[in-house]
Amino acid sequence: MKAKETHTNFVKRTAIQCGFDHCGIAKAEQLTDDARRLESWLQKGYNGSMQYMENHFDLRINPALLVPGARSVITLLKNYFPAQHQDVATPKISKYAFGKDYHEVIKDSLKDFLSLLQNKIGEINGRGFVDSAPVLERAWAVKSGLGWIGKNGNLIKKQNGSLFFIATLIVDVELEYDDAFAKDYCGSCTKCIDSCPTAAIMSDKVIDGSKCISYFTIELKDALIPDSMKGKFDNWMFGCDVCQDVCPWNRFSKPHNEIRFTPIPEILNLSTKEWQNMTEETFKQVFKNSPLKRSKYSGIQRNLKFIQQ
Repeated sequence: MKAKETHTNFVKRTAIQCGFDHCGIAKAEQLTDDARRLESWLQKGYNGSMQYMENHFDLRINPALLVPGARSVITLLKNYFPAQHQDVATPKISKYAFGKDYHEVIKDSLKDFLSLLQNKIGEINGRGFVDSAPVLERAWAVKSGLGWIGKNGNLIKKQNGSLFFIATLIVDVELEYDDAFAKDYCGSCTKCIDSCPTAAIMSDKVIDGSKCISYFTIELKDALIPDSMKGKFDNWMFGCDVCQDVCPWNRFSKPHNEIRFTPIPEILNLSTKEWQNMTEETFKQVFKNSPLKRSKYSGIQRNLKFIQQ
């Protein structure tokens, strides 16, 4: 067996060993088509006040600028579909935020993953990324054969749906590459477009991020939510899952087995009044390891006030 094949097999086995559910590998190259789409999206202002998305444009489209000598882009998926669900009277929180902050969980796994690869394969330069760095992870997931981009902008796997975190590991070692995912199984379905409460999902898989409930409840820092959005949030306090909840492919979702994603009890059960009466000290204590800390106490209280208007 050739070294490249041996290394590739080890990469995929080790990914599962490190707690990831799926692994695909693509050749590290410049993302020319994706660069044009990103540039057009930014020019139209669909990033709203998320100005950080305009930064490091070159790094987003060229992996060699992130890892000198980059040869391979390894894409990893980690399931976050919960077995438990919120009480119907509880302010809604996106499922990805039920447990411990996924950034911390996945960064730990990526660190272990790279260490194991270095021990087995030899000297490897690599960097792992999850969501918070200039990497077009969905584009790499498609190039790695893991799924297609749905009309809601999410990566969808035919057998598993879209409730996955995407992580990326760029390395300077050559591996065997998976075929890009060439089909689109959304067909004529428009459920996500029709169900989006704020009409943020447009045609051609373009999402106006500046209209998304997740943008307003998480990304819109220290600002009031526009009055034009009143009555449209359907009790979503942090994030929004509507476009994934209505997606037919998510009927195949299976509960994750990651103990660190076990839901925080307060997320499942607290009533609106209990959230409103929570002190900042309690919030910081209960949600110190939760994605909810991104909105801060003040943001959560702002969101609660808005959805109750």
